[in-house]
Amino acid sequence: MPKMKRNFKDSVFTYLFSDKKYLRELYLYLHPEDSDVTEDELQIVTVENILAVGQYNDLGIQVRDKLILLIEAQSIFSINIVLRMLLYLAATYKEYIAAHELSLYSPAPVSIPAAELYVVYTGTKNNVPKTIHLSDLCGEKGGIEVTVAVLRGGDSSIVGQYVDFCQIADEQRKLHGLTRTAIHETMRICQEKDILTPFLLTRQKEVIDIMEMLFSQEEVWEMSAREIARNAKQEGRQEGRLEGAESRDTLYCELLRRLEPLGRAGDLLAAIADKAKLMSLAKEFGLKL
Repeated sequence: MPKMKRNFKDSVFTYLFSDKKYLRELYLYLHPEDSDVTEDELQIVTVENILAVGQYNDLGIQVRDKLILLIEAQSIFSINIVLRMLLYLAATYKEYIAAHELSLYSPAPVSIPAAELYVVYTGTKNNVPKTIHLSDLCGEKGGIEVTVAVLRGGDSSIVGQYVDFCQIADEQRKLHGLTRTAIHETMRICQEKDILTPFLLTRQKEVIDIMEMLFSQEEVWEMSAREIARNAKQEGRQEGRLEGAESRDTLYCELLRRLEPLGRAGDLLAAIADKAKLMSLAKEFGLKL
């Protein structure tokens, strides 16, 4: 059975904001009061290899030596992002401490930048909260608090245009599948609607290359999902458990759809051979076994 793995490294989001011009525009969207900030005062501090091999947080920005912003782009909403971003923040602070040779054992307090956490949600669900909190995962146990602000666009800002771009791409993919037609229609519609126009006009080839790569990865992922379902069905036949096989296949595919964006596809692979683990996953996501 193939190992599930996707490469999030080359995304339109990270490519867009690797340009200091758009990075400054993003920062001013979040902090319009700091209009004097220059491009040179913005440093990208994105962290690599945190939760999975090759996976990293989408964007980390250090502003002067006073503020760190971590920003994720998500098309599938999950409250678990708040915990992942806490880990990203810890790793970012660790790199900051090492770079500035700060001693955590010194009696004098160290000085570190303040932090703000954001997720740009590009999906279409309406009941997504404006903020999510680490305490939501702790139940009655309490604990430290971490807050992530959810950005949804809905305006002509750089964030709003990025969300519009993603939603147009999703619409075209539904119409045309994982094809070049879907990509070129996305570019055409965005130019007609003046969405990310300067960026897409000057970087069109690079953006198309990125989208083609991501489409290819998604096609491989869907093929792997079907293979998991086929293998699971075959195991059911071998064990004489034909009843409910189709519903079990549906459960596997739905769990894979939810687990993969969280970097947890391996949990499903383990659960196929372990009914207790499968029941636990189904319960976690509110699915019927």
